[in-house]
Amino acid sequence: MEHRILGRTGREVSVIGLGAWQLGADWGEVSEDEAFATLSAAADAGVTFIDTADVYGDGRSEQIVGRFAKGRPGLTVATKMGRRMEQIPANYVMSNFRAWNERSRQNLGVDTIDLVQLHCPPTPVYSTDAVFDALDTLVAEEKIAAYGVSVETCEEALTAIARPNVASVQIILNAFRLKPLERVLPAARAAGVGIIARVPLASGLLSGRYDENTTFAPDDHRTFNRRGEAFDVGETFSGVDFATGLEAVRRLAPLVPEGATMAQFALRWILDQEGVSVVIPGARNPAQAAANAAAAGLDPLPPATLEAVTEVYDELIRPQVHDRW
Repeated sequence: MEHRILGRTGREVSVIGLGAWQLGADWGEVSEDEAFATLSAAADAGVTFIDTADVYGDGRSEQIVGRFAKGRPGLTVATKMGRRMEQIPANYVMSNFRAWNERSRQNLGVDTIDLVQLHCPPTPVYSTDAVFDALDTLVAEEKIAAYGVSVETCEEALTAIARPNVASVQIILNAFRLKPLERVLPAARAAGVGIIARVPLASGLLSGRYDENTTFAPDDHRTFNRRGEAFDVGETFSGVDFATGLEAVRRLAPLVPEGATMAQFALRWILDQEGVSVVIPGARNPAQAAANAAAAGLDPLPPATLEAVTEVYDELIRPQVHDRW
């Protein structure tokens, strides 16, 4: 497993991490035993970075990750805060930060959280000095070791990167979301800010396992958020129409290296983008976690393959997503 420095945290983390949203809610039922088995499989495969949030299963994901991490020294655990109340700028204040942080520290069972990220807050929050002063205070009080932001748009990412103490930016980056390559990744590299690539498989579209007959459980966001009914539609299939995504995957399939899966190919593509610190695919079972981690062992993709991915994006995906996020 390759390791990279996660921006201004100074921490060395595995290039393949684990996104723990699935272990909380919104992806169908995952039992606690299956959640622990999934975490174990990831860690056994060399994963050292786990990303969760206080709203995943109303704290369930944090609690499971926290209990697991106690028996696995060397893990870096990141969580997110800010979506336990209405997402309006007035709610991003010190008193709420303290309450959210206290709850997360209890859920995780730690005195100091490795990395806390603002969880896709309203755009004005990124330009509010008091917000970052409050986060600096939590660092000074050793409630958090470092802080970052999870963003929806490239403009939000660029505003955050300009902040002197933002350690990392979490952003949707995959073969269906190329816009961050234009300005966000170069700016992050120049500033020494880490990039956490989320939704790397476009909510499973880039796994290559779906077709026109695929259905999802009622409690799965791929059922209830296809048009942004619950949260930003860009979080579901990266904002790409399902049928268009299927066609794009079919065009990408011939590019997959021999012996690799479509999902591993999609993860390797992300790792080949200069400036990415860690990519955080989710997993619902141990086999998925182990297969995701194995993507780090693939050879870098040749330039011709990278160009072919861009061509598919330009033809099918760009018109739907490029100007939106």
